[in-house]
Amino acid sequence: MMLKFTPDQLVIGFDRALRTISGQARSSRVNPATGIPEEALDEREQKHSAGLMRVNHVGEICAQALYDAQGGFSKNPEIRQQLQHAGLEEEDHLAWTAQRLQELNSHTSLMNPFWYAGAYACGVIAAKLGDAVSLGFVVETERQVEAHLASHLRQLPANDLKSRAIVEQMRIDEVAHGASAQALGASEMPAPVKLAMKCMAKVMTTTAYYV
Repeated sequence: MMLKFTPDQLVIGFDRALRTISGQARSSRVNPATGIPEEALDEREQKHSAGLMRVNHVGEICAQALYDAQGGFSKNPEIRQQLQHAGLEEEDHLAWTAQRLQELNSHTSLMNPFWYAGAYACGVIAAKLGDAVSLGFVVETERQVEAHLASHLRQLPANDLKSRAIVEQMRIDEVAHGASAQALGASEMPAPVKLAMKCMAKVMTTTAYYV
């Protein structure tokens, strides 16, 4: 399958990638953790919270890449609009998780350029396979992300209320994004594709926790 990129798509995509990877995301909504007092965490708890939030930040790097690619290559205006809307909310997540990592005296993943590039390639391929497949990819991605965020709510230290507030709002948004994609006519992903997506996510989450 030959993929063709217009000069505008290349320039816009490159600019978006740079801003995403360099940490220039800005949220349009108030951070859910605003006003929540910072509870004391011991060294182990702080390190664990930071690892989980770094994984979540990487997930948002990938979400930006996926939505940029899928929205950019869709020919359906309604689908493009929905993907752009979801992308804006995912940018909120990106900013919130980056801020939380700073508060935890930690850092974003050193492999962010790699994560972005890989996710963007997946988004382009999904888009080129047609809107139904592309939307199905969104639905399955959001389904897996929601499960992953739910597991983080179980793993985060009980007294890390700020991280918990951010993750819970992210989980709510991801469920809504998946439902919106489903309503637009998403097709069901084949079982082998779902398994491959889970395997790729496992590699990403395991690596990003540390690096």
